[in-house]
Amino acid sequence: MYDYIIIGGGSAGCLLANRLSANPKNKVCLLEAGPSDNTHWIHNCNPINMLYLMNSKKYNWRNYAEGNAKTGKRKFYWPRGKTLGGSSAINAMIYTRGHRSDFDHWAALGNTGWDYDSILPYFKKSQKQHRKPDFFHSNEGEMDVIDPNFHFAPSYAFVKACQEAGIPKNSDINGEKYEGVDFFQINQTKEGKRCHSAASFLTPALSRKNLTVLTYAQVNKIIIENGEAKGVEYFDLKKGKTLKTITANKEVILSAGVINSPQILMLSGIGKASELAKHNIPLVKDLPGVGENLQDHPDVIIRCSDKSNSSLTTVPKPSMLKFFARFYRKSEHIVFTPTDAGGYIKSDASVAVPDLQLQFAPIRMFPHGTKPLTPSKAGFVLHVCHMRPKSRGNIKLKSNNPLDAPIINANYFDNEFELDALVKGVKIAREILSQPAFSTMLKEEEMPGKNVVSDKEIRQFILDRVESVYHTAGSCKMGVDDMAVVDPELKVYGIKNLRVVDSSIFPTITGSNIHAPTVMIAEKAADMILNQ
Repeated sequence: MYDYIIIGGGSAGCLLANRLSANPKNKVCLLEAGPSDNTHWIHNCNPINMLYLMNSKKYNWRNYAEGNAKTGKRKFYWPRGKTLGGSSAINAMIYTRGHRSDFDHWAALGNTGWDYDSILPYFKKSQKQHRKPDFFHSNEGEMDVIDPNFHFAPSYAFVKACQEAGIPKNSDINGEKYEGVDFFQINQTKEGKRCHSAASFLTPALSRKNLTVLTYAQVNKIIIENGEAKGVEYFDLKKGKTLKTITANKEVILSAGVINSPQILMLSGIGKASELAKHNIPLVKDLPGVGENLQDHPDVIIRCSDKSNSSLTTVPKPSMLKFFARFYRKSEHIVFTPTDAGGYIKSDASVAVPDLQLQFAPIRMFPHGTKPLTPSKAGFVLHVCHMRPKSRGNIKLKSNNPLDAPIINANYFDNEFELDALVKGVKIAREILSQPAFSTMLKEEEMPGKNVVSDKEIRQFILDRVESVYHTAGSCKMGVDDMAVVDPELKVYGIKNLRVVDSSIFPTITGSNIHAPTVMIAEKAADMILNQ
């Protein structure tokens, strides 16, 4: 028997395993459906490794979301990490937190203690800032936050072009000011190794005798007796899908992520009664909000060719061979990520808080790296994504078999609020790319291309080309309304000793990448659990 069972070894689960096992009296078990993170594919941050992880069958769930009529009912690739460290083990390592108003809004919805002033200490607690610490940042945590030490020429041009277009430079979008553009800080060590949640929090705790970590352990269901979580039933995938059971003396904590957490709740009999009945799952608790409120940042890219040949390419020319060799030299550490520049802008002057994120990468590619030959020519891409969408999707069960992937309905642009903003965003992006800073580099806008000019044409381009930027949240939302799944202490309504701690509890999505806010949530949850 364990005191705490944590389901999911991702951004939140690894931190929880560390914090809860810090007291040797607590016996903790962490279950992860995927393998260990002990591989150079994860720890070495060269772009080829990152491309592999984005499409790996071993370290990635490789989910696909369903489209709606507006997006031609095409499927959307939603990669999520399937290894210790979760999605933080396969992402681009960008460290962003969101705007103050994101969290003040959570509190205004009835989630006491989740306002910005209350959660800032939890952002700082885990952070190991390589700059000088200040009111917003700490250098005493375990998770490295560092400035890259290498950029390709187009990235410098992008930052300069933004200023030429009237966008302010902001070297700390996680500090006092949110609006503006510069180079991102990233989660890497000074040696250039990925600083994901497993490396930051789990590995330092593995020597503790009171912590057990089980990989290739995919959960079948949470065991609930008389309205109380008692343990977990899981498949040991290393032993031919053998079904095993472990019990929890204190709590079961579900940290399986925005897709798998609602799936596991529904498989355990917690969800909308009519949905569970479709799959002959005995009802334990009727919670209609499970799997609803799903949110993502819809993203489009403008892709350009580079006449200066100064971008990152996969062609084995001398400059590229020298660049890739730096990732393996012990005497010369390179701290780098391809998507290295960006920030936040307003789609319109009337917008109170910046609603668009720009992400620039000096590499000519398609979303998800799905066309490997694209980077063989020099070029760059500029992502434009909407930060505060009003559209909502959902997660549904495909069957009562836990080994079947659930049905994901992305539902992009069900509300055209974000589509209207992205049309303006594409225009702003084009204005940036037309600035003098790019005059020696930009050869041609390949996508959308010179024939896409009018608002109507831009709208259709967005509908045809929108993709996920992997910032998914909200499917087990925290709140005090009828559709809430967890309360402000992240306890599942109507079930004792069961919490959800991951990005699925976001009531509304933050204007940021998701990893940093998810780690913050885990820090706050650990305090609530230990102080209970």
